[in-house]
Amino acid sequence: MGKSSQIHEYVVIKDNVKIGNNCIIHPFCYIGENTQIGDNCILYPNVVIYKDTTIGNNVIIHANSVIAADGFGYYQEDGKHKKIKHIGKVIIEDDVEIGANTTIDRAMLDETVIKKGTKIDNLVMIGHNCKVGQNTILVSQVGIAGSSKIGNNVILAGQVGVADHITIGDNVIVTAKSGVGSDLPPNGIYGSSINAIEWKKWKRVITILPKLPEILKKLEK
Repeated sequence: MGKSSQIHEYVVIKDNVKIGNNCIIHPFCYIGENTQIGDNCILYPNVVIYKDTTIGNNVIIHANSVIAADGFGYYQEDGKHKKIKHIGKVIIEDDVEIGANTTIDRAMLDETVIKKGTKIDNLVMIGHNCKVGQNTILVSQVGIAGSSKIGNNVILAGQVGVADHITIGDNVIVTAKSGVGSDLPPNGIYGSSINAIEWKKWKRVITILPKLPEILKKLEK
């Protein structure tokens, strides 16, 4: 324990944990074995940090977030889903803020990393082995599948979904409700979200969509 740190009621701290100076651990938090927490960190109520996690200085983690739970990894054997053991870790660098009810999964073998200065909103899901760059913004309900790499100074707006093993370059903006299924080069704005339109008009659009290939053939002729 560092100097001037506060541990509130009903906190559980397991073996070989190191907590820096001026930290505040609010009630009902759980900190697993071999976890290191730097200086000036705040863990709000019910934060769960699984074992072997490293957290830098000036990190804020809001209520009910879960850091370093097992990644979503299975293989099939005899028609059943068998669990793949995750033995990696999570590293959260300095000056990161993590919103309420956000989850960051443990790596399968190496590290899930959140680089310094990144800000993560509520209800964000970051999969195993992901790397999120510096000063990146992840808005609420973003979901990033395993082993994806997000660059520096990226903004993923609300409800953006990123497929696994995707690389997003530096200084990219992805607009709300967009799905990212292929790599995005740096310094661009991308999006495929559909804005709300009057419902009767949308029903007409949906009716036409299956006919577009046939209409295109006629136009080409």
